Amino acid sequence: MTETELETLRYPIGKFSFNAEAGKKEIKQWIADIEELPSHLRKAVVGLNDKQLDTPYREGGWTVRQVVHHLADSHINAYIRIKFALTEEHPTIKPYKEEKWAELDDAKNLPVEVSLSLLESLHERWVYMLRKIAPVDYERTVFHPDSKRDMSIKFLMNLYSWHSKNHTAHITSLRKRMKW
Repeated sequence: MTETELETLRYPIGKFSFNAEAGKKEIKQWIADIEELPSHLRKAVVGLNDKQLDTPYREGGWTVRQVVHHLADSHINAYIRIKFALTEEHPTIKPYKEEKWAELDDAKNLPVEVSLSLLESLHERWVYMLRKIAPVDYERTVFHPDSKRDMSIKFLMNLYSWHSKNHTAHITSLRKRMKW
């Protein structure tokens, strides 16, 4: 497999790029993308059996099941990070080792319905919160100690919009390639 093919499997919608100049229209779309993740993800996995759920979306990548559980883990952290940004002055967030979380028994074996249900409730609260944020607060930040960078709420909204679509595309692309 070529480097380009591997890159396409890893980033089916392209690599993340922060749009610092984004305005109301883009921010509204990011929130819509976050809102739609639970239903898009549910559609992406509908009808898959355990063997299919336990198929990696690419060589060396996570299984479909791990991707679903990763989205729940990641988005819980994202929701909390934005809450910290809204309630504290430039807090340092707690990083987590997503690759290690994906290897835990729950991520490898629990039914995907557990995380699908969790994401539906989580995203309902998250989207409600995002729609109530004053535009001036989009620039509030958290500090990520692993990447040694500040992340604004605006950055996090853009990132998790992309994150939602990219991981869903891992599953839908795999289904297409496998003709499931």
